[in-house]
Amino acid sequence: MATRESMDNLMQQCEDAIRYAEGQYKDSSLQEHYNDDDYTKALQSLEETYQDIAKMAHSANSQQREQLHRMRLQLQQLQNSMILERH
Repeated sequence: MATRESMDNLMQQCEDAIRYAEGQYKDSSLQEHYNDDDYTKALQSLEETYQDIAKMAHSANSQQREQLHRMRLQLQQLQNSMILERH
C-alpha cells in the first residue's frame, strides 16, 4: 500500500503540473506560438506526472487507485487539449 505521505506528495505534484499547464494553455491562446518552450515544458511535466501516477498505482490500495485514476483522467484531458490547440 502506498503511504499517505507519498500519495499526498503525488497529488500535490499533479495539482502543480495541472496549474502550470493550464496557465501555459491560456497564455498560448493569447500569444499563439510565442511561448513554445514553456508550453513544451508544461506538456512534459504533465507526461512525467502521468508516469508517476502509473508507478504509484502499482503499490496503491483500491481507494488510492481510484483517486489516481481520476487524476490521470484530468491529466490526459489537459494533455489532449494542449496538443490539439497546437495543431
